[in-house]
Amino acid sequence: SKIPTIPFNQAYRSLWGSQHQRFDQNSLVLWLDKSSGSGFKSQRPYRSGYFGTSIKLQPGYTAGVITSFYLSNNEDYPGNHDEVDIEFLGTTFGKPYTLQTNVYIRGSGDRNIIGREEKIHLWFDPTNGFHNYAILWSPIEIIFFVDDVPIRRYPRKSDATFPLRPMYIYGSIWDASSWATENGRYKADYRYQPFYGRYNNFKIGGCAANSAASCRPPSGSPARTGGLSRQQVAAMLWVQKNYKVYDYCRDPKRDHTQTPEC
Repeated sequence: SKIPTIPFNQAYRSLWGSQHQRFDQNSLVLWLDKSSGSGFKSQRPYRSGYFGTSIKLQPGYTAGVITSFYLSNNEDYPGNHDEVDIEFLGTTFGKPYTLQTNVYIRGSGDRNIIGREEKIHLWFDPTNGFHNYAILWSPIEIIFFVDDVPIRRYPRKSDATFPLRPMYIYGSIWDASSWATENGRYKADYRYQPFYGRYNNFKIGGCAANSAASCRPPSGSPARTGGLSRQQVAAMLWVQKNYKVYDYCRDPKRDHTQTPEC
């Protein structure tokens, strides 16, 4: 509630698949069919801030389909970019959606892709209505929120493991059959097309790339000093104890020399 809602066309523009975008009752609807997906991008890059939107997901069979909201500078640094992701991995009948958060630092897209994925299941059905999803990126940490509940905190332990260059905000729906659902076991099935993602309640509170040096991102807690309150930390631990289903730092198959923050 501290961050004002901003009209879509004041902050964003269509990036691709504009024929697969429409406005319906104050929501931006993106859809994927066999011909195309769709995406949008912020008009300005930011160097820190709180970036949120409300999303309603499609029920039923959505395997292979990614519905996302994320920060990236891929267009400025192709093959060497930073990225902070909220991604909903498509699912099969009767199984819950997986929400994946990820952080890339200087290197997604080259031959040395180092993801920092965590996956959770949600404590509600994200197809029943709109829920709020947000990224708070400050100079000291990244915090991911679902309905104001922090689900993950990624601290800046070193400059080498933290994104520091300005990024744009994106949203998209696209076919990621090769990996999205149970590591690619289930693919997009276009008998169920079109696949929809609905977005509204766009929130941006942050420092644009050209903001004054004194600009600071908003606090993620009731405290002005930033960080998280004790209640928020307890809520985050509750999520991680009860709903986290994957943590890259605890994956024995990973080369952890590549992820020293673990």
